[in-house]
Amino acid sequence: MQRSENFFAHLGMKNTQGRNHLLDVLEKTEIPLTAEDIYLKLKEKSIEINLSTVYRILDLFVAKGIVSKSTSSISNKSQFELAKKEHSHHLVCIQCKKTLTLAGCPLKCYEKKLKNKTQYDITGHKLEIFGYCPDCKFFANKQEE
Repeated sequence: MQRSENFFAHLGMKNTQGRNHLLDVLEKTEIPLTAEDIYLKLKEKSIEINLSTVYRILDLFVAKGIVSKSTSSISNKSQFELAKKEHSHHLVCIQCKKTLTLAGCPLKCYEKKLKNKTQYDITGHKLEIFGYCPDCKFFANKQEE
């Protein structure tokens, strides 16, 4: 998908094919992806791009606020997803690493209480919940027996 010149121009960026392709991958994915995941998805589409270019574009997108970056507690790898006005949390399978994005945030009220109690200026938080997905919990139960 070719974006209008204005999308990148208002952010002070050139509109390039690499940036468009990378943004397309992130727009079509509902879970955070590593740079390697994005690179492989682009390769599957026969898009020629270097992994180092993927990293450079992601760094630029993070700096411009287009993409948010987080680190997975399980793999300790950086993951990227489109920046949202309202952040989300993730449910991660500890066996297969499948990740579900959870809508809404149950911690907004807690942040306010914590701010009042500690006088900290709360700037954000991150929550990952771990467990076994439906596909893996059968195997996890078998191993425990």
